[in-house]
Amino acid sequence: MEKTGRKRTAAGKDNLTQISWKWNTAFLIALFAGTLIIILPLLLVVIISFTSQLSIANNGYTFFPSEWTLEAYTYLAKTGDAIRDSYIITIFYTAAGTIMSLSVMTLYAYVISQRFFVFRKFFTWLLFFTMLFGGGLVPSYILNVRYLHINDSVWIFLLPSLMGGFNVIILRTFIKTTIPEAFIESAKIDGAGHFTIFLKIVLPLFKAGIATVGLFNVVSRWNDWFTGMLYIDKPRLVPLQTMLIKLQNTIDFIKQNAAVAGTPDGIALLRSLPSENMRMACTIIVILPVLFAYPFFQRYFVSGLTVGGIKE
Repeated sequence: MEKTGRKRTAAGKDNLTQISWKWNTAFLIALFAGTLIIILPLLLVVIISFTSQLSIANNGYTFFPSEWTLEAYTYLAKTGDAIRDSYIITIFYTAAGTIMSLSVMTLYAYVISQRFFVFRKFFTWLLFFTMLFGGGLVPSYILNVRYLHINDSVWIFLLPSLMGGFNVIILRTFIKTTIPEAFIESAKIDGAGHFTIFLKIVLPLFKAGIATVGLFNVVSRWNDWFTGMLYIDKPRLVPLQTMLIKLQNTIDFIKQNAAVAGTPDGIALLRSLPSENMRMACTIIVILPVLFAYPFFQRYFVSGLTVGGIKE
């Protein structure tokens, strides 16, 4: 027994730093339950997308449907090149928009993270002000359509969402907590300019922060359906989420239209249209790319979340 009163094991380790098998078992059960809570809803969505409408009507949502079918995916395949074109344009919106946003936000974050920048407080306050107050939907629509004329173009997905105040604050915090000022001062003494410091010192040490904010940006842009619904009329520029929502709304309108449903052709049409399984199939199509993209960000994302605990 030590003077502090703590007991030690045969290996010389402190008992306070060890967890008993009971707590280990409790933590494992809690983690397993949390994993089931995450996986089971996703599994149910996949199963319902392959379940027939008759089985859903009779049994509701279940993990063991009475009849399996591909009618939802077959119906989506009948849209021809629309799904493919929407996928391509959505990938372009997401990739180009994320790269442009990160380029602007990282430069802004680097500038306001420098102690010797005279207007640092002003630009930080200006950034914070945009987080508290916004013009709203109507002024944004008037600005984008009447003055900038970027509706029905790819720029409507790139320019308005170029800056995010919250993301810039995160990036600035990453720079201040992970990159010692001594590195920047040494580079200045050697004659390096700010662009050289940013490209050769800050960015290589800043991958975790960029990946973390980049993941947030990718998910936000990939799930953006409202911009396409509000500003896009050209079919070749409609993003995937907007196209699927319009398709589902069309199906719902036909099913709810009593005049159409009262005719023999209308009844046959209603029977051939998927509904609930169609919703789940659309969900699967939308989330698959994000699920495949997340593992590429995971290593940097985890280190980005824990980097705040590292001290210089």
